[in-house]
Amino acid sequence: MGKYDHINMKPSQSTASAAKRGLELRRKQPKSGKAGLSAKQAKAQGIGSGVQRASNMANRKTLSSETWKRVKAYHDRHAKNRKLDPGKKPHEDKGYVASLLWGGDAGYSQAKKIVRQMEAADKKSKGGRRKMLRSVVKSKR
Repeated sequence: MGKYDHINMKPSQSTASAAKRGLELRRKQPKSGKAGLSAKQAKAQGIGSGVQRASNMANRKTLSSETWKRVKAYHDRHAKNRKLDPGKKPHEDKGYVASLLWGGDAGYSQAKKIVRQMEAADKKSKGGRRKMLRSVVKSKR
């Protein structure tokens, strides 16, 4: 059993809806000004595709612990982009669309919760490991 097996890593319905909305808005953007990287663009930069991750979220496919950490980190860095700029239509605001591709506000809330749960599991696991090592040392005396 893995230390994160008790954590639900499946995107919530709200996260999936935000990602779907982001994908819909991205389709309306001009080719030269799309939010998020396509698989081809991401490969050229040696990174993962935001569009593929959004598709996985939209389809409610279970995400890895590392992906949830990246979702949280994205939203931590781009907090100012989460809201639609006044005077812009949703598909015109690349920052807003990119935020939705990362699951929007719901995805950020879910990522923060999952990362907190992982940190608690890490802390618990580390404490258990220390106890085990102390007992091994005592038994060798």
